Amino acid sequence: MKISSLAVLVLTVLIAGLTIAGAEEKYGVQVYPGAKYDAETTQALNAAMKIDGACYRTDATVAQVNEFYKKQPGTTELHTSAKGGMFKKGTVNTTVQSPWMNMKTGQHMTDTLISIVKTQ
Repeated sequence: MKISSLAVLVLTVLIAGLTIAGAEEKYGVQVYPGAKYDAETTQALNAAMKIDGACYRTDATVAQVNEFYKKQPGTTELHTSAKGGMFKKGTVNTTVQSPWMNMKTGQHMTDTLISIVKTQ
């Protein structure tokens, strides 16, 4: 019985390590854990503003996401509030906002949008 418990523990540690090592990054900035890539919003943002960026959505609060980015190595906090935040890491800007407006539909969204944009 002890061998199977040890095997489960080793497997759990291995999977946890792979999950942490596999954290998604965009332009060298870690994407908020659990945030999902939004292809439609990314395309609309890039086309409308002629930028190179990616958009992610999460049900986490603005405060939670802001706190995450405040703790990222090499990241400078430019502004945070109850409705959003802006952070800079090298030539990459990360913005956090909620609520936000879907540029295609005009609908006001209540989840949290994270935009990671590479500047020149």
